Amino acid sequence: MDLPKVVKDYCKKCNKHTGHKLKHFKAAKGRALSEGNRKNAVIKKGYKGKYQFPATIKKQNKKPTFVAECDVCQAKHYFVIHKRMKKVELKAA
Repeated sequence: MDLPKVVKDYCKKCNKHTGHKLKHFKAAKGRALSEGNRKNAVIKKGYKGKYQFPATIKKQNKKPTFVAECDVCQAKHYFVIHKRMKKVELKAA
C-alpha cells in the first residue's frame, strides 16, 4: 500500500488539523531486566536446559506504525493504520 509522506492530522498542541510528516516507527532495544530475560538467565544455569515459552502462532502481517511530526510545532505522536498489511511504502503525493 502506498501512503503519502505528508498527511493532514489533528495536533493536540496546536489544537487544529495541520500537515504531519510520516516516518516509519522503529522499536527500541529490549530491556535486559525484563521478566522473560530474567527467567531465561535463572533457568539456563546448571543442567536444567532452556526455558520454553508456550508455543504461539505468529501472524504473518503487522499493523504499520508511523511517527507523525507536526509541520508547525514539531510535536510528535503515533500514527497507526489498524489494518494488517505486508508492505507499506511512503510516497511523495
